[in-house]
Amino acid sequence: MSYMDGFVIPVPKGKKQGYKAMAETAAPVFLEHGATRVVECWGDDIKDGKVNDFRTAVIAEEGEEVVFSWIEWPSKDVRDAGMAKVMADERMKPPEGLDIPFSGQRMIYGGFSVLLDERA
Repeated sequence: MSYMDGFVIPVPKGKKQGYKAMAETAAPVFLEHGATRVVECWGDDIKDGKVNDFRTAVIAEEGEEVVFSWIEWPSKDVRDAGMAKVMADERMKPPEGLDIPFSGQRMIYGGFSVLLDERA
């Protein structure tokens, strides 16, 4: 069964296009190294929770939106090998002087084994 990497990232609203450009550069690298799908979603209906929510999870500040994304892999073994290649790929190194359009310190991410995958 497939394996997922999931990400929740706070991004300043004014850097949406910069984030999209970065994602458009990275997605083909992940696909080339074994991922089967890369999805980036810009928050537009995130409700405040009573205890926790997407915004508080990443300590989103005023003027930031939350990005929810995932990378699908055929298996954890393919992901482990592919992710090592992605991290070593020169295309993933930001050009000198480039302003990364999000706070990596507040990004949350992890790998997940698929428990259920139903489709229409």
